[in-house]
Amino acid sequence: MSPIVLTQLATGLSVLAGAVLVKSVMDQNPMMGPGQMPRCHSCNGTGRVSCMCTRWSDGDVGCRTCAGSGRMACNSCGGTGTGRPIPVQLSVRPSNRHSSE
Repeated sequence: MSPIVLTQLATGLSVLAGAVLVKSVMDQNPMMGPGQMPRCHSCNGTGRVSCMCTRWSDGDVGCRTCAGSGRMACNSCGGTGTGRPIPVQLSVRPSNRHSSE
């Protein structure tokens, strides 16, 4: 084999070994990517919580909100199961301080 072929083979094997290493690390410690949001703390990521009708029920379950299932969409996440950032509006006012020169 020529040195060029051996160099290409070594490069290919090192790229493959690096990919395997990265995959094993990602499987052990999955990081949240830019498109992923943390799970909702209210519903634990399911998107559903116990319906209000079950709290005052005498054994029967069902209302319009849960359609008889006893589970309704989570109010905290809107049924998505992921945490949502709270929108905050900041207003910045210029200071009235005058710098003394």
